[in-house]
Amino acid sequence: MSEHDLPAGIARHDFGDGPALATRGSPVYGEPTDGEWRRWDPHRSKLGATLAKGLDTGLDAGDSVLYLGAANGTTVSHVADVAGPTYAVEFAPRSARDLLDVAENRPNLFPLLKDARKPETYAHVVEGDLDVLVQDVATRGQARVAAENARFLAPDGRLVLSIKARSEDVTADPEDVFADALADLRETYEVVARERLEPYHDDHLAVVATPR
Repeated sequence: MSEHDLPAGIARHDFGDGPALATRGSPVYGEPTDGEWRRWDPHRSKLGATLAKGLDTGLDAGDSVLYLGAANGTTVSHVADVAGPTYAVEFAPRSARDLLDVAENRPNLFPLLKDARKPETYAHVVEGDLDVLVQDVATRGQARVAAENARFLAPDGRLVLSIKARSEDVTADPEDVFADALADLRETYEVVARERLEPYHDDHLAVVATPR
């Protein structure tokens, strides 16, 4: 993927070993830095891997974002480096505490200790008509979570979903899991792109979709 294919605010920067994805911001997880640039490691980020695989996520500078499954903030920190208001939903208290530390240097990042399966519990906080919904939730019913949170997306917004096959069914063939999840997803979204995330993440499928 060439430089002009990347969303505004994300670049390929050489940290001494060749071009790598990068954003401008304070470091979070021990990633290499060069001046204001920090490396975005696709092996540690499903969204980073999605970008490295060349999918058009629709993410752009200044966009409003809802991020589901923010964990300790590895990926959402890069998103907040680029985006406008970024709502980060995380269910685990320990991870949410780490998110608060990440948000100290990013006033546009709003950590929410909530369950992504229950969007009604944060609907009073998260604005509507968002540009991008990023989902990386390791739970059964990942397509259902995406459908429940579609309420926050603008009609022309984008869902960027990482489906983890082993979270749905550890015994099933990943391709069967992906097919079932996509069938469920299409009840609410139109799928515009999809790509397996190997070699960065095994048994994961990246999906980009728009609300129906």
